[in-house]
Amino acid sequence: MTEHDRKFFAAWTELLRWTQEYAVEREGEGVQYVKLADYTDYIYRMARPYDLPTTTMSASLADARGQAVLILTSSQRADVFKEVIVHPADSRNHRHLTLAPDGVHLAEGTRIFTREMLFDLADKLFSVAAVV
Repeated sequence: MTEHDRKFFAAWTELLRWTQEYAVEREGEGVQYVKLADYTDYIYRMARPYDLPTTTMSASLADARGQAVLILTSSQRADVFKEVIVHPADSRNHRHLTLAPDGVHLAEGTRIFTREMLFDLADKLFSVAAVV
């Protein structure tokens, strides 16, 4: 695995951590973090050690009924172009995040995707989901 890939997966792990923090902070509001899928190379690794910082390939923030409101998906380890998709459920809109030039964060184009941006997006989506 390249150094770029290591940095990408570290940034992905940080985004997952923020998602879990959001769910914990809003647990009383019925928000839950749901792991949707593991990386396939983790599932089929046999006896090989696993060297990525997380096994989670996709996760969501879901409402109290378990209905996904925001879905996050990462590229596979073998993919040449690594990206994260931030996808509001039941929407055609989504964001493509790649490793920022600083090599630490994920970014949408040149704009770094922050914890505050994730929380703001999730707050907006959950406020709409509560109405529907």
